[in-house]
Amino acid sequence: MFRKILIANRGEIAVRIIRACREMGIRTVAVYSQADEAAMHTRLVDEAVCIGPAAPLKSYLDMSQILAAAIATKAEAIHPGFGFLSENAEFAKRCEEYGIAFIGPCGHLIEKMGNKSEAKRTMKEAGVPVVPGTELPVYEEAEAIAKAREIGYPVMIKASSGGGGKGMRLAYSEEEFAAAFHTAQQESISAFGDHTMYLERYIQSPRHIEVQIMADKYGNVVHLGERDCSIQRRHQKMIEESPCAFISPELRERLGDTAVRAAKAVGYENAGTIEFLVDRSGEFFFMEMNTRIQVEHPISELVSGVDLIREQIRVAAGLTLSVKQEDIVLRGHAIECRINAEDPVHNFMPCPGTIRKMHLPGGNGIRMDTAIYPGYTIPPYYDSMIVKVIAYDSDRQGAIRKMISTLGELEIEGIQTNLNFQYDVLNQPDFQNGMFNTDFIASHYDL
Repeated sequence: MFRKILIANRGEIAVRIIRACREMGIRTVAVYSQADEAAMHTRLVDEAVCIGPAAPLKSYLDMSQILAAAIATKAEAIHPGFGFLSENAEFAKRCEEYGIAFIGPCGHLIEKMGNKSEAKRTMKEAGVPVVPGTELPVYEEAEAIAKAREIGYPVMIKASSGGGGKGMRLAYSEEEFAAAFHTAQQESISAFGDHTMYLERYIQSPRHIEVQIMADKYGNVVHLGERDCSIQRRHQKMIEESPCAFISPELRERLGDTAVRAAKAVGYENAGTIEFLVDRSGEFFFMEMNTRIQVEHPISELVSGVDLIREQIRVAAGLTLSVKQEDIVLRGHAIECRINAEDPVHNFMPCPGTIRKMHLPGGNGIRMDTAIYPGYTIPPYYDSMIVKVIAYDSDRQGAIRKMISTLGELEIEGIQTNLNFQYDVLNQPDFQNGMFNTDFIASHYDL
């Protein structure tokens, strides 16, 4: 087992990893930007290293600085969390070159599954249903228009290296397509330095269902059930729950089996998520694979009883999975609300600032993953998520009631948040009845 791990991230996920390492008796190293000198993750670790100024490109995305910190502190492994360098194939490869374990899949797998065009081809070959679309990358507008005609409208334009809703645009007709393609491509170039695009048919009003998988170096793969991530704004998730309220036991089994088959087809290892779109008839299509731990992993942990961060570390250290598929019994229901420092009224605009006062409620079945504290100043340079509120109960209605009660008690003063908006969503009859899809926010709110 590793003796020391460097966490190449910040915020609540860095805190989450630090705590898992403590439980396992592993020493930790934090890296931080100048803007994060007072951040919670720097206070909880055994060692902390400043790696540069506030801008992510000069700190949390600077591979050389992070690797230098790992070497200087004699860290044996690096956990990238999510975001930043977590799905950067080059970083994983450089870790390997320096003899530092990367807690995630190898660079080749990240590269293979991170390129959405190649991922779709791989899944198709493995017998996993995929959304109709381009099999080869698209670069030029004229070629893209011709491909869109073949696919049929509406068409979703996506950056091949994209994520988090960036580099994505929807075109309902050829008249809209050129402008949408140009905008998505420029956004991809700015965010990822990549102008590679692909197109796929837009599945109208689907559910966004993802399956959590875990794999070791010896070909063992398990799934930990599915998560419904359909409540989204601007293609970014807001509320997730496990299990999904609307799918049948038969469909649940098919989704799980398909996710495991997909992971085995590429020789996957460590934590990953297979994301599907599920239409009204129950037909499902592979969307993408996330080759990292997900923001919403806590709800899978609560219903499965498996600590995914600890399992990630064990697998990276060369151990076999601690559980087999038959050991995993999904119990109860879990919901996660992402509390962001943002203004829902003004297009969810980020709202950094200083927290004057806060109260984080507790109670049976309530989990708070956060890195904020009274007096902490939320910097404007990073993701706006500040608290993950997770509620667990024996059934969905119980979990919803518990979440509503918790959000009603939660206090964060000094900054604007989406707390009241989340509270309102949970009280919507269509949400409580499970009658929703990815269009929920757009159809229920005039924002």
